[in-house]
Amino acid sequence: MHRLYTHNFLISCLFILITLPFLVPAHLIEVQAGKKECFFEDLHVHDKMTVTYQVGDGGHLDIDFWLADPTGKVLGKQIRQSTGTLAVTAEKDGRHEYCFSNLMSAIADKMVSFNVHGVIYVSGDDVVAPIEREIRTLAAGLVSVKDEQEYIVVREKTHRNTAESTNSRVKWWSVLQTIVLFSVVAWQVYYLKSFFEVKRVI
Repeated sequence: MHRLYTHNFLISCLFILITLPFLVPAHLIEVQAGKKECFFEDLHVHDKMTVTYQVGDGGHLDIDFWLADPTGKVLGKQIRQSTGTLAVTAEKDGRHEYCFSNLMSAIADKMVSFNVHGVIYVSGDDVVAPIEREIRTLAAGLVSVKDEQEYIVVREKTHRNTAESTNSRVKWWSVLQTIVLFSVVAWQVYYLKSFFEVKRVI
């Protein structure tokens, strides 16, 4: 019994260790107008990778995204999306490239938050120990919660920026209205004063 527990514990630790490299924190990049930003991950056959992204600022909050295998074959593509998720299972060994494209925009830069996570394939899944299966389920749940939290953070930042921009515009509009009001009052006082001036003819 002790040997079985130790064996299961070692398998669980191994699974966590090979999964952790994929659980990287979210990245924040700026994709300039008319350009694209590409990244890559080296995968082996049956490895799984998921990319989630969210456009936080710029233009209409949309971006083009695609993921290709080592031969250049596009495994998934999303056009003009503000948020998205793309999951793939590697069919070939090699470098898998994914890109965020802002080629559709001529003037607006885009701020994109994204993260990459996945699971390295381990043979023998047909005889997975129950505790390892539970750990995999728990890991998937944690990744889902993490993605949702990052999505909320990005949306909160977007809404805060919108509110601050609106507040700034209202402030300067109020200042402009005040200047115009005092200018009109000064002109009216000057204009009315001219009616009461006595014109003397020498």
